[in-house]
Amino acid sequence: MNILTKSISTLAVVLLAACSNADSNTNPSSMADTSVPAELVGLQVATFAGGCFWCTESDFEKLDGVKDAISGFSGGTIKNPSYKQVASGRTQHIEAVQVYFDESVISYEALLFAFWRMINPTDANGQFVDRGHQYSPAIFFHNDAQKMAAQKSSHDLANTGRYVKPLATAIRSFERFYAAEDYHQDYYKRNPIRYKYYRYNSGRDDYLNKTWGNELHAKFMAEGSEKMAMKKMYSKPSEAAIKKNLTKLQFDVTQNDATERPFDNTYWNNKAAGIYVDVVSQEPLFSSTHKYESKTGWPSFYETISTTNVVKETDYKLIFPRTEVRSLHGDSHLGHLFDDGPAPTGLRYCINSASLRFVKKDDLEKEGYGQYLALFK
Repeated sequence: MNILTKSISTLAVVLLAACSNADSNTNPSSMADTSVPAELVGLQVATFAGGCFWCTESDFEKLDGVKDAISGFSGGTIKNPSYKQVASGRTQHIEAVQVYFDESVISYEALLFAFWRMINPTDANGQFVDRGHQYSPAIFFHNDAQKMAAQKSSHDLANTGRYVKPLATAIRSFERFYAAEDYHQDYYKRNPIRYKYYRYNSGRDDYLNKTWGNELHAKFMAEGSEKMAMKKMYSKPSEAAIKKNLTKLQFDVTQNDATERPFDNTYWNNKAAGIYVDVVSQEPLFSSTHKYESKTGWPSFYETISTTNVVKETDYKLIFPRTEVRSLHGDSHLGHLFDDGPAPTGLRYCINSASLRFVKKDDLEKEGYGQYLALFK
């Protein structure tokens, strides 16, 4: 091997190891475990691990509707770890990205669709050239809706028969995320030559091209068809039908935005297991697993079971604006959303019982809501 060849080889080794051995003497970023930047407040959040976070961050930030992807660590045992600590493999953290997205532009399901096209989901011991637990793939779900979407997406992918080996991508509950040091953020933009050289030689793109072929850059089409199917399944009846099927109170609340009396309504103190659906359209909205005692006299939930069926609008009926919540397909007035709820969301969906119909857990299958049984396992 001549000197020139040796030099090129040495450079390749250095760059291939760049994602694992970047300048660890750089001080940790002040971004780690801090509040969300102002420009990202109000956006939906998702967390994915796909090996080297430089690549995963880059791929997510190319998607329309993704406002930012932050490189960092999740799933470990110590607070605010440095890159050097995580790279050692002793903290149990894995490299991950926190994705902030506009749900009116891109859905969580579309993020999952893209994520599978970024990784090798059958390799739990690392990704491509990067080996070790700290590079293992994972989906960290933030709520039950994300959990069910991730499980369904993984199940559907496994059933395609695309992979010889079984899928080994973990689906885990999100706990904490710590941003990596500043020099890791937007690495692909600030160091494009080194990034491209690393990525080319990592084997990632070669694997993805061989695995997916022409489908690698396919658009997520299921979202549109799924919404159309939901629209056909759940729709708003005629006014005559609504009047016939609802009580006067139910009609006044859902159609005229009235409010029922506190502590004098059907579900404010209901503790049975099951889900709550729109009394008009029957679309699923809330679950007893997210219901809590708010002491307000109305049914209160800290999150929804659907990322689309509950719509937020601004209500100016009082002196100050409030966030009204309505059902997507039935367009029923449900109640209001406040930010004084419990962890993990800090939200309180204050809902009128008159807008809801309760479906017991034991009746979910026979009434066509069997997919929500997963909430009670």
